[in-house]
Amino acid sequence: MKTRHSLGTRQRLGQPDSKRALNREIFTTVAPRYDLITRLLSFARDPAWKRHMIQGLPSLPAPVCLDLACGTGDITRLLADRYPRGRVIGMDFTEAMLDMARQHPVPAPVEYLCRDMAQTGLKDASVDIVTGGYALRNAGDLHAALSEIFRILKPGGWAAFLEFSKPHTRLLQRLEYGLLTFWGGLWGWAFHRNPGIYTYIAESLAHFPDRPELHHILQAHGFSIQRSSLHFFGVAECLIAYKNPKQVQLSVMPVDI
Repeated sequence: MKTRHSLGTRQRLGQPDSKRALNREIFTTVAPRYDLITRLLSFARDPAWKRHMIQGLPSLPAPVCLDLACGTGDITRLLADRYPRGRVIGMDFTEAMLDMARQHPVPAPVEYLCRDMAQTGLKDASVDIVTGGYALRNAGDLHAALSEIFRILKPGGWAAFLEFSKPHTRLLQRLEYGLLTFWGGLWGWAFHRNPGIYTYIAESLAHFPDRPELHHILQAHGFSIQRSSLHFFGVAECLIAYKNPKQVQLSVMPVDI
């Protein structure tokens, strides 16, 4: 399957419903090779970044953990290993990804649910920890996803995100887009004869807030950022935040990127 460039990938990324449909097309296509390609695109650093993120979470005896946009379940399994007495849920809206996740052995029982990250179906204040690997950038509507995360987290609950990071200056943005387009296009051609499969990363980043704006949006949604660490010369960022029980979620207008 190829992405429908005739409709314009960038145009489709600009609308929540069309972005969700595009994401489902792409991730259904790449699911069988997703673990391999994330390692190739990150020069084999992706597993270490994810371990670093999980290690930065607090020690809790039996937390309820939700891994959003879980893909093939690598972060889900890290959560199950870190919290063997907890309840761990992996959630993705692409069945092909969940099929791959269920094939991996897990250190403790986990649940996999096929749902959108903006409509989890979970109860208010029912989750202790939410994680997401490259989840926020792929949300159909970033603000709706953050509102949902805020809703389901317990007061004082934790959220951890690993994401491609967009620098603030235009020059660095163009450099990052160029590098991601070249590197992603190379592997897209090698595996799928379709460079657009992975140049999607750079295109989606163009619609994503830059690093300072993303921090501002998180804070406006009621999260207090506890730690931010950059990886691979700032191309990726690990953010760990908690739901501030003293802060009320604000109404945030979408940012025109």
